[in-house]
Amino acid sequence: MEKILDKFLRYVAVETTSNEDSETQPSSAKELDLLRLLRDELIQMGIKAELDEYGYVMATIPANTRKKIPAIGFIAHVDTAPDASGKNIKPQIIRKWDGKDIVLNKKKNIVLRTAEFPEMLQYKGQTMITTDGTTLLGADDKAGVAEIMYAAQYIMEHPEFKHGEIKIGFNL
Repeated sequence: MEKILDKFLRYVAVETTSNEDSETQPSSAKELDLLRLLRDELIQMGIKAELDEYGYVMATIPANTRKKIPAIGFIAHVDTAPDASGKNIKPQIIRKWDGKDIVLNKKKNIVLRTAEFPEMLQYKGQTMITTDGTTLLGADDKAGVAEIMYAAQYIMEHPEFKHGEIKIGFNL
């Protein structure tokens, strides 16, 4: 089974920057690249999935029990804001983060300071994933996408996990 971190890193590598000046949906053709990849991965897992012309992936994992269990749904968006480049993402993985300021880009003096973001300190000792400071990482919401895809993979590989119908949606 592919690790969730590997999924996340693969998804953030796909440029999905939206075009705020566009009047179409999707706002740019490149936004469909990740949606196609997700649709194809879901189908490879044995999940019925479709991508429409507006950039919506819809998928269903059928219930595998006769018990009356309510359907649940998971949804995440794949587009990234146009505020910074979403191209050539260079994630930095910091394992067992020591709680000190994180230098995103030494050359450009871009530093993620805990004094400015003290809430970061609750993650001391954990793995942190950041951008290099020159692009968006795309964690909002490609982290959600990776979590949903990992859960779908787990569910499909573990039929002993009984569940009701599960709906999956990805949009822009």
